[in-house]
Amino acid sequence: LILANNDVGLYKFRKELIQELIQQGNKVIVSVPDGELIPDIKKLGVKVILTDVDRRGINPLTDLKLLMRYFRMEVTLKPDLVITYTIKPNIYGGLVSRFLHISYAENITGLGTTFQTENLVKKLVCFLYKMCSKRAKVVFFENEENKQIFLANHLVREEQACRLNGAGVNLEEYPYTEYPAESEPIRFLFIGRVMKEKGVDELFEAARRIKKEYPDVLFDIVGPMEDEYGAVIKKLEEDGIITYYGYQKDVRPFIARCHCFVLPSWHEGMANTLLEAGARGRPLITSRIHGCMEAVEEGKSGYLAEETNEESLFQSLYDFIRLEKCEKKNMGCKSREHIEKFFDKVAIVRKTIAVLKL
Repeated sequence: LILANNDVGLYKFRKELIQELIQQGNKVIVSVPDGELIPDIKKLGVKVILTDVDRRGINPLTDLKLLMRYFRMEVTLKPDLVITYTIKPNIYGGLVSRFLHISYAENITGLGTTFQTENLVKKLVCFLYKMCSKRAKVVFFENEENKQIFLANHLVREEQACRLNGAGVNLEEYPYTEYPAESEPIRFLFIGRVMKEKGVDELFEAARRIKKEYPDVLFDIVGPMEDEYGAVIKKLEEDGIITYYGYQKDVRPFIARCHCFVLPSWHEGMANTLLEAGARGRPLITSRIHGCMEAVEEGKSGYLAEETNEESLFQSLYDFIRLEKCEKKNMGCKSREHIEKFFDKVAIVRKTIAVLKL
């Protein structure tokens, strides 16, 4: 039984694991909210149980309903193993599995804003994680910093913790693609939710400064936006600073035509967009934080900017623009090599299965 909070993330980043579990003769059932990729998930050969998950809300009654939903599900299905992804499935699925003495594995796909400040919410989340993780067969982490934070706060034991190189990337689905022609204007690409924690404020300000000196440079923004950014995006488009494309089911064409991928995020588990862009042979500019910097060989396959630092991000963009065409292309080749070496989905799925001892 797999518990997740989003159909897109589950299908895009975990489908190879699901396929391998089925190929080994296991029956797989997925509990996930309804979404546009549910038909694709079903095509993998799994049974889907549609389950509402309030991803960001903190209403205790809503969360209690989710806890009871998981309880009834596990009592009825009696799974041999429960695999959970993201905070609420981890906590409530973990608590239920522990209570029912069902084997379970948790996946920490990032710590989010909860762990950034010392407050009551963080204390509550730490308490719940300590309770739900106590009997976990394994707790997977996507970067070393997240793992060390859990160990330092005594939320998991050393023998439970296992670091993977994120979810990895399917190198066949994201093949190397030729670098854009020299005649094309330089195009930077951001893919992600338009929200403060993704560093978009720093990116937009840096883009304004770049456009003053290099008006032909383009900035493409792909992904859904938080409501408060509606007016901001509209003004930036009117001023000719960015082009906003909204959510796109397939981002590969956007990666193919960009010269460099930019993600100035404040915190990540492991940024899958960096892995996908790197796999397609694109240089990367991202934050010097765990979950981002692992995808980059600084100065070879991209640049690292200081988090929340618009000046540092601007300098990285500026330095990239001033590179010769051959240097940009070579940086993209190095990016592909780095992703192949450390983030091959096949190797990561193999390690996951081995740790689960299926």
